[in-house]
Amino acid sequence: MISMIDGLPAGVIGFEAKGKVEAADYRDTLVPAIDKAIQETGKARLLYVLGEDFDGYTPAAMWDDAVVGTRDWSKWEKVAVVSDTEWVHATVHAFAWMVPSRIRLFPVAERDAAVAWLVEE
Repeated sequence: MISMIDGLPAGVIGFEAKGKVEAADYRDTLVPAIDKAIQETGKARLLYVLGEDFDGYTPAAMWDDAVVGTRDWSKWEKVAVVSDTEWVHATVHAFAWMVPSRIRLFPVAERDAAVAWLVEE
């Protein structure tokens, strides 16, 4: 399940993945929020937290994750991925070169630092 993170600074949208992420999470939560942010501000700064309760993606969700990353690339300014999961880090490192936005990994203990990095110019 993907849920919105409330209380973030202006211009930052955040999501937390818990349990098994499904395609409906992208369709119903993540994509509409990103589209709204881009419509309102012309850009997206994204905090994505995959904490200890994160159990992975269904195959359809993995596809949707790849597709979301290719939509409106020019509008993505920064992405902070917060996770202690090794395969998440490896995946981000493997595919970060394909994403034109700045993307950075943070351990779960540095979630506040991830938010601070997102608001920096």
